[in-house]
Amino acid sequence: MDNFVNIGQASDIDEDEMKQVKVAGTKVAIANVAGTFYAIGDTCTHMGCSLSEGDLEETTVTCPCHGSRFDVTTGQVLRGPAMKPEPGYRVEVRDGALWIEV
Repeated sequence: MDNFVNIGQASDIDEDEMKQVKVAGTKVAIANVAGTFYAIGDTCTHMGCSLSEGDLEETTVTCPCHGSRFDVTTGQVLRGPAMKPEPGYRVEVRDGALWIEV
């Protein structure tokens, strides 16, 4: 069974950039890392800031509010103050369209 939903075009997110999308009412941060797409929860587990507004360097996003760092490939915390990881979501590119598993 296919549990993926279309969230737009891959071309909508430039390389080494992030974008917030809503999937089933949940804010998700989509990252384009050198042409490979990853998705994690967009709401920082520390104080609720938007990770898609943070700085993306390779596979690490830094929260713009308090500097927590997360791995966009897994959602794991790399540096606090956040203690809880972000949920991760599978992303596929199909004929130029981005699909995320819900």
